[in-house]
Amino acid sequence: MHYQIPKGLFDILPYTDEPWRLTSAWQHLEKVFHKVALDYGFQEIRTPIFEHTDLFARGVGATSDIVSKEMYTFRDKGERLLSLRPEGTSSVLRAFIENNLGSYGNIHKLYYVGPMFRYDRPQAGRYRQFHQVGAEVLGVPSAEQDAEIIDMLLEFFVRLGIKNTTIYINSIGDIESREAFRKAFHSFLTPFIPKLSKESQSRLEKNPLRILDSKDPEDQALLKNAPSILDFLSPLCKDHFQKLCSSLDRIHIPYQINPKIVRGLDYYNKTVFEIASSDLGAQNALGGGGRYDDFTSLFGGPPLPGTGFSAGMERILQTMLKQNLPLPTCKPIFVFLIPLGERAKEAAFSLTTQIRHLGIPAEIDLEVKKLQTSLQRANRLHACFAIIIGDREIETKILRLKNMHQCSEEEISWEHLTPLLQNKWKESHVQRM
Repeated sequence: MHYQIPKGLFDILPYTDEPWRLTSAWQHLEKVFHKVALDYGFQEIRTPIFEHTDLFARGVGATSDIVSKEMYTFRDKGERLLSLRPEGTSSVLRAFIENNLGSYGNIHKLYYVGPMFRYDRPQAGRYRQFHQVGAEVLGVPSAEQDAEIIDMLLEFFVRLGIKNTTIYINSIGDIESREAFRKAFHSFLTPFIPKLSKESQSRLEKNPLRILDSKDPEDQALLKNAPSILDFLSPLCKDHFQKLCSSLDRIHIPYQINPKIVRGLDYYNKTVFEIASSDLGAQNALGGGGRYDDFTSLFGGPPLPGTGFSAGMERILQTMLKQNLPLPTCKPIFVFLIPLGERAKEAAFSLTTQIRHLGIPAEIDLEVKKLQTSLQRANRLHACFAIIIGDREIETKILRLKNMHQCSEEEISWEHLTPLLQNKWKESHVQRM
């Protein structure tokens, strides 16, 4: 029977003609993000890929599209209702409270990397299993903290070489601000209800702010003269937003204020933001986030100020491709050993093991058919050096070290080989730094 991967999923492979699906490209993104997170004082947290469904229903919001339409939910053998995680924040906060991480200090900076799951219509940059990097800060209420996480996400993109990004910021205020805006917004839209998309008509009563995020062209045309939530901010929220703008100005980060940015999760308050790329289509957001003060209290924890972001790795990789940025291929093998005959295979196998134990990447061709075929394999692995071992090399104890990049060759005694390889390996690392 021939099996195929389910719709909306993809494999990440060691070699493929689609560069964005190369394992090495994903490892590169993860390595860069780990370094950025550490540079900004964050520590990694890893949570399970499924949780009790109620965690996401309470956290993300029962009226959100994620909970109402997109979650992968199932009952296990104990009849417990569980869901694959559709986003990272709820799981991080659950882990924070359950493991009493608050007892380790007043400020917590956590980051994560991993797969998320949503039943959505597959399209460019959107999949049913997708991958995110994200960061959360708990315990800091200041607007400067919001500016820091915006800067951190932008710095991640800068280190990857991504250009043509735009930062959009907004404030959706607190409960009082949103309630005042909701009334004015509802009054504004009421005469246009028949012209709204079916999705926006449904949202009007349940969660009218989400209408601002509608991708329907007719909805957007109706919203041109809609009231702005920025005109309904409480003095406290207005002050927070002004401080955010001042902080971004102070560290020379350009931004655009967009009152229609609301994000798709119900837990946000005050700051919300997105970083978009002009090289993507309709789904142009590379990442975003915002503030979620007191979100921890929903899960039985102490009320804490919080702020964070997440970014989709698929979209980042596809943006890099559109901008012709190099995506790393497989890590090169440093030395490739080619034994000619059974006697040579025994000696080469021992030598390969010895080289690997020195921390030097080495490979051996255990099924040599033709010397040229083995050298071609060494080239495919981007080997720096090749060593051909036959009866002559075993008897004379003199080996031929072939430089695959310079097409040169030198002879070296068997006993001097490993010290020489160690020196060349160190030199190659110095050149890469």
